Amino acid sequence: MTRKEDFSRLEINLGACLDNYRYFRSKLEPSTRMLVLVKANAYGHGAVEFASLMERAGADYFAVAYPVEGVELREAGISRPIIVLTAGTDFFNEIIDNSLEPGIPNMYTLKAFCNVLEERGVEEYPIHIKLDTGMHRLGFMSSELPDLMAFLKTCGRVRIASIYSHLAASDEPQWDDFTLSQVKMFHTNADRIVASLGYKPMYHILNSAGIERFPQYQFDMVRLGIGIYGVSALPGVQLAPVASFKCKILQIKTLSAYDGTIGYGRHGKIAPEGTVTATIPVGYADGIDRHLGCGNVSFMLNGRRVPTIGNICMDMCMLDVTDVDAKVGDTVTIFGENPTISELASILGTIPYEILTSVPRRIERVVTDIDR
Repeated sequence: MTRKEDFSRLEINLGACLDNYRYFRSKLEPSTRMLVLVKANAYGHGAVEFASLMERAGADYFAVAYPVEGVELREAGISRPIIVLTAGTDFFNEIIDNSLEPGIPNMYTLKAFCNVLEERGVEEYPIHIKLDTGMHRLGFMSSELPDLMAFLKTCGRVRIASIYSHLAASDEPQWDDFTLSQVKMFHTNADRIVASLGYKPMYHILNSAGIERFPQYQFDMVRLGIGIYGVSALPGVQLAPVASFKCKILQIKTLSAYDGTIGYGRHGKIAPEGTVTATIPVGYADGIDRHLGCGNVSFMLNGRRVPTIGNICMDMCMLDVTDVDAKVGDTVTIFGENPTISELASILGTIPYEILTSVPRRIERVVTDIDR
């Protein structure tokens, strides 16, 4: 049976991932713990593969967005602590059954979780308290801390493993004053909570950009996300790209001006002297945004960049290979070292995160180069 991966694949260079891990680790004190984010299928790279490697590399914690992502890791044998950043209120039993640790952003969630713990007779379950220091997405506001501290004094069902917050613009120098104000508010409010607890949880606020630009605020732990996958916040720093999206040519066509146009909407124009096209088996259902069609991007083929021609289809797109020696079965690189995910993101007016997480699970993840 022919499979999608026979035509297209996302190659995951775990050696490059290790290089990036060591780069960020080098900016930290030996005692600082490292949390690696593997939510959204490890930013599209393959959560199980990444978590397994990072566990062996020495990661102290993992973080996922939803309980189902944490369950997947546990079922794959991942044993490190796992924070569920968006725990919700409907899957607390699954969280407890799989020894996951919920992020708690408000009193409603905290009380609901404590009720489930009481029903199950569980005490001192590890949780993570999120503070809102300016992102204004999730987390306890400063005005809500008195109620939080009062409740914690009466509830023995939980034990705070960490207090954390999220920087809104740590990668943008024009907002550095705001970032520093977030750090100050976080430290002040975390200390207020600890003063009422009688024990000291971990503190963490730095994301990937924060590790690079504000390592003096690493506290007890940092959270490594996009950086581990090859994107730096510092100009001039080129991290190793971890993912390379590749596919094979399905068909070559030599078209003359008399053949008309190419693709949906007839947007692909054949040159007066003729055009040679290559059809590849990836389209917008595979993360190739439709705005990359009609020559708006060029992919790599046999050492040459070749532009798209015509509209991107759901499962395929066409390339203009008129000036390149190409044949059926040759490999086309959608992104990797050239072009990079950052280049594609710039063309689309978006961020590398979106490029990576747009590659669906139907594209096979193939692990390479793990022996560094």
